[in-house]
Amino acid sequence: MAEEIDQTLPLPDEYPEPCEDVVNGDAEEENNKHQSVKCSPNLLQMLKAAESRKTPQSRDRDREEASGTEETEAQKTDMHERAAVQSYCSPCESRSASMKKVYSLVNITKAKDQEAVQSICIKLDLKLRQQRQASSQRADMDKWDLCGSSPAFTQPQRMQIQFNDQKHEFNKRPANTGRRSLSRSISQSSTDSYSSACSESSEDESSPRDKPQTTSKGLSDFCIKNIQQAEFGRREIMFAEQEMPALLILRKRAGGEKPLAGAKVMGCTHITPQTAVLMETLSQLGAQCRWAACNIFSTQNAVAAALAEGGISVFAWKGESEDDFWWCIDRCVGAESWQPNMILDDGGDLTHWIQKKYPSIFKKLKGIVEESVTGIYRLYQLSKAGRLCVPAMNVNDSVTKQKFDNLYCCKESVLDGLKRTTDVMFGGKQVVVCGYGEVGKGCCAALKALGTVVNVTEADPICALQACMDGFRVIKLGEVVRQVDMVITCTGNKNVVGREHMDRMKNGCIVCNMGHSSTEIDLVSLRTAELRWERVRPQVDHVIWPDGRRIVLLAEGRLLNLSCSTVPSFVLSITATTQALALIELYSAPEGRYKQDVYLLPKKMDEYVASLHLPTFDAHLTELTDEQGKYLGISKHGPYKPNYYR
Repeated sequence: MAEEIDQTLPLPDEYPEPCEDVVNGDAEEENNKHQSVKCSPNLLQMLKAAESRKTPQSRDRDREEASGTEETEAQKTDMHERAAVQSYCSPCESRSASMKKVYSLVNITKAKDQEAVQSICIKLDLKLRQQRQASSQRADMDKWDLCGSSPAFTQPQRMQIQFNDQKHEFNKRPANTGRRSLSRSISQSSTDSYSSACSESSEDESSPRDKPQTTSKGLSDFCIKNIQQAEFGRREIMFAEQEMPALLILRKRAGGEKPLAGAKVMGCTHITPQTAVLMETLSQLGAQCRWAACNIFSTQNAVAAALAEGGISVFAWKGESEDDFWWCIDRCVGAESWQPNMILDDGGDLTHWIQKKYPSIFKKLKGIVEESVTGIYRLYQLSKAGRLCVPAMNVNDSVTKQKFDNLYCCKESVLDGLKRTTDVMFGGKQVVVCGYGEVGKGCCAALKALGTVVNVTEADPICALQACMDGFRVIKLGEVVRQVDMVITCTGNKNVVGREHMDRMKNGCIVCNMGHSSTEIDLVSLRTAELRWERVRPQVDHVIWPDGRRIVLLAEGRLLNLSCSTVPSFVLSITATTQALALIELYSAPEGRYKQDVYLLPKKMDEYVASLHLPTFDAHLTELTDEQGKYLGISKHGPYKPNYYR
């Protein structure tokens, strides 16, 4: 039988690698007996072929032998394995002869247990591999013995290229010549000067209040971080101008008329490249400007330096203290030879300071333009109490502010602020957005697009219904505060996130604010002895509880996007143009048109601002016919919406 098998089924020359379970050692051999382990397919094929070639006489003989023995099936399997391995491991026999013995043994005993057959195959494969490795090692040792020492590995000689004409120094940048080298050297020197200025600024921790500075023209009526950064700030402003087409068009169309000639505009806004473009537009329209910052973290020092170098009195720097904040506003207002007649405010701090400390100046103002919900709320309070002495324009509730700045600006910048400060991954995170106004809508849309699970808190049933129909779950903050990973406030209200909420937040929960005011998060309750504050990076603090749990507080509860990141210039161009037109309207309006009250921007101005930005997208408006305008009851040239439309 063995001879017949050898003639019909030649042994394979190569065997596959043994299973990993067998190589791991003897400790797993018992477990392998109870698992379906794969072995050499060629070997299994030969065993099955050998079984099929049995004659009826051999099967009867095997059946009689199996019935006559008293050994258990387990003992048979163990005996088969030992016999096969011992037969195979005989050092005097060749590999072919050992395999023949195994086949004969299997045919005689008729191992019906498939697991036993597979175990035999695995051990045979393992033993073959071990013998091949041993023979290979012996051959290598023989070679080393014949050589008497380890083989010498000779390295190829390196070719050295000789330059006969001159010696090149590759570590030194070759000097360029011509016009290109001149521009490169200018750019390089200016960059180096800015780098040195920034390094000096970052190392100098002294307050700008104690460091008198002058511009290249000898002006000193300003207080900023470092006037040496003016060149870089100018580049930032020029870069922002490329995305603010409406203000540039306004300069060309109204620059010759100077509609703001004689106006003295005092502003308190974020000092960024975008607001710098607005300030310089107002200057080209005839106004004189003095400026302070409405947020202690949003000022870009290089931009403030560029404005000061350009002749605008600026009192602001990034990282002001609370005392510095009010000192800058007071310095902006309290100039002896300069009294404002127009105010451009963001948050109402400048209006509040003048009304409280300089009431005589407040009564002489021609108008106030306010762009934030917090500032508008303060103006309505003054109007209701009868203390608003001047007309005010509500830019915050204009269509261009609500539908573009609040929505699209926050939609793009909230993710930027969170990424820069925390490096957080958004996918799968649980987030609560407090408030579903236009700011909240933008934040929710951006977070949802990146795979976060967004919950919304809302007091207004109309906004709550909008959130539900947009696919968000409307809840109370206390219901989910233990599970959420982020809490973002967008209400403009006070104490939206209180100490009772923060005491129950999970470890590492991120808390931040996208509304204007820093009152939305109850920071006063966190300034206690049992809580420890730890600064992680700029505008990122860990507030640590006694048990080690901590929350991540961004920008000390102030506006996240402008404090920790940047905002899209094109969207801010819409708001800035609206502010400029509101100032022109209040300043040039005939006496008696506006009373001492708060007014919405006329819809005709909203539509004009929007039309100035359409050419950027190569958009073409459809003109109504006279019949269509008459059917709608409006002029075919607009306005197309009533004044109450928002």
